[in-house]
Amino acid sequence: MDLNSSSNGGDHRHSSEERHCLLPESSASDLNKLGAAPCRRSNYCNGMRYKLLQEGDIQVCVIKHPRTFLSKILSSKFLRRWEPHHLTLADSSLASATPTGYMENAIWYSAVEDVQLLSWENAPKYCLQLTIPGGTVLLQAANSYLRDQWFHSLQWKKKIYKYKKVLSNPSRWEVVLKEIRTLVDMALSSPLQDDSIHQAPLEIVSKLLSEDFGKCPRLRLFTQEYILALNELNAGMEVVKKFIHSMHGPTGQCPHPRVLPNLVAVCLAAIYSCYEEFINSRDNSPSLKEIRNGCQQQCDRKPNLPLRLLHSSPDLVSQEVNSDTRMKSIIVNSTEIHVELERSSLVNQKLKGSTSSGSNNSSSNNSSKSNNSSSSSGNNSDSEPSLIDCLLVSPTCSTMVIELSPQAERVLGCYVEILKMLSDYDDWRPALASLLQPIPFPKEALAHVKFTKELKYVIQRFAEDPRQEVHSCLLSVRAGKDGWFQLYSPGGVACDDDGELFASMVHILMGSCYKTKKFLLSLAENKLGPCMLLALRGNQTMVEILCLMLEYNIIDNKDTQLQIISTLESTDVGKKMYEQLCDRQRELKELQRKGGPTRLTLPSKSTDADLARLLSSGSFGNLENLSLAFTNVTSACAEQLIKLPSLKQLNLWSTQFGDAGLRVLSEHLTSLQVLNLCETPVTDSGLLALSSMRSLCSLNMNSTKLSVDTYEDLKAKLPNLKEVDVRYTEAW
Repeated sequence: MDLNSSSNGGDHRHSSEERHCLLPESSASDLNKLGAAPCRRSNYCNGMRYKLLQEGDIQVCVIKHPRTFLSKILSSKFLRRWEPHHLTLADSSLASATPTGYMENAIWYSAVEDVQLLSWENAPKYCLQLTIPGGTVLLQAANSYLRDQWFHSLQWKKKIYKYKKVLSNPSRWEVVLKEIRTLVDMALSSPLQDDSIHQAPLEIVSKLLSEDFGKCPRLRLFTQEYILALNELNAGMEVVKKFIHSMHGPTGQCPHPRVLPNLVAVCLAAIYSCYEEFINSRDNSPSLKEIRNGCQQQCDRKPNLPLRLLHSSPDLVSQEVNSDTRMKSIIVNSTEIHVELERSSLVNQKLKGSTSSGSNNSSSNNSSKSNNSSSSSGNNSDSEPSLIDCLLVSPTCSTMVIELSPQAERVLGCYVEILKMLSDYDDWRPALASLLQPIPFPKEALAHVKFTKELKYVIQRFAEDPRQEVHSCLLSVRAGKDGWFQLYSPGGVACDDDGELFASMVHILMGSCYKTKKFLLSLAENKLGPCMLLALRGNQTMVEILCLMLEYNIIDNKDTQLQIISTLESTDVGKKMYEQLCDRQRELKELQRKGGPTRLTLPSKSTDADLARLLSSGSFGNLENLSLAFTNVTSACAEQLIKLPSLKQLNLWSTQFGDAGLRVLSEHLTSLQVLNLCETPVTDSGLLALSSMRSLCSLNMNSTKLSVDTYEDLKAKLPNLKEVDVRYTEAW
């Protein structure tokens, strides 16, 4: 008998197998005559818990809807026949291990109209019924516990099967949302205790998150509410953490590219809703710049001392590189920054003298020009403070007071915690950093102490990641826009420490930022005070920054140079690094002294150490042509090459010189005319840096990873380029 056949209108047509089957049939009126009450659902919320059944033994009886008087007689309870079966609850059907008799054909869940517990007055004990087209299937268990276990298991299997069918038609999103809500409610209230019960909604939402929220914006709202519901459970964030892990998957790479953007969209929308009350009254709220200025006024911050810098340019921390801004090639002059250690006492005396003269309000006609200047600065409260005064200002600042409701606090805590979880996955971190680089949060959130303090963990994860595509997102997208680097640096709205995070960001950015001079110029222009303060406290990264500022001749102001030297000499690590700087300057002066060969070729298999040893052995001020072809040098030798002031031709054919080395050369050897990069591992990332080397006349990029776009860009930005070899590249 085919139990899955459906009726057509009011005419019940059955197969020949059904017509010859001697199955009892009964009617509702006949059951009433036997004293049966109408069927109703049993109240299963009695505190009992059950395990989800996958298979089991049970008695089966099938009753067809009667159409004749004979069928009514045959359907009486005295003539009913029960068959024992071992049933399996598969994903799509209820089947017997021995497909004979009543269970010759499996019962599909799609054919089951309803599942009910029998509670008639004279009904068989421990029974439940499955309503199917054309009849009813009765299942009789050994006791009431097993009956209820079968009942809940069948209901769950039927619901899961229904969801899978609905999800197969994703165009009807309103139906999908309705079914998912019902399924989630059922999973939370079901008396079944099984991992698959609670995992099913997680898998469902994970699959939905792999879809594009643009097709159904209501999915984002549903996911947002579902995560909040998980957070309200006893386990709280542990359940949410398992949910995030289930969406990512057990492997190191998440297989669904849309999961992370959708999750971030959910978090951003939820965080935005927490500050909606403040955003609606934005007309009366200060801007982020006003918040920062207000914080500085509250802290009585003094303005930074304007520094007269070389090659100043606006917002040099920004990632965008202005091709029109040309960095002048600077050969470091040791006489400008080389100050012997014994001069430190003179520096200190000078600083003390200027301070004492500034505190003395009396001035005489015979006083010197410097004393008059110091005296006037002491009398005029509006005059510019000294750099030492700026160092004494604490880098921390308070923010605008924002108080959220308890519900908003819970929502904010939940979704900021999710952002923290997302930042812990290595494969998600690059995309997450890119999504958060144009700061997507409202200014009210950035002015909220709790929010910026909690989000600091995410920024720290970005700052600790060695991949450039991650930590470069700490910088602003374009000039004039604040990035995370500005917000969490001393004086920024979100800075709540003494500069530890700022030092970490500077350290990682200096390790990969190919515009090193521009980055140092920006620090000297905007953050020199905090850098000196942290160096004074022994921070090694800031000590290195100050030494680089001196070595690259970033600061033109002599007094500021002396104050930097005094700061370096105030700590052991600073004194040691400054001594090394002085030694390098002496060696550089000797290296750049006129004389020596004009052409030099290193033997094959030479290394970076061999090149450094050779250049330290004499004067190479006249060296114009250097060939390192077929050697084992790497990008590390770039630090030695930039010391050659007269170098015009450089051959790096078949070496391991890469992108990092090209970035260093592009900053310092702007007068280079001939460069051979044939068969080197350089890529577009490093080749684009060559656009600042305007003196290039000949460039060999044969057998490199040069693309067509990069080649066109180089041709447009290098007007003197006449000879180019791009054979065996994409641009060929």
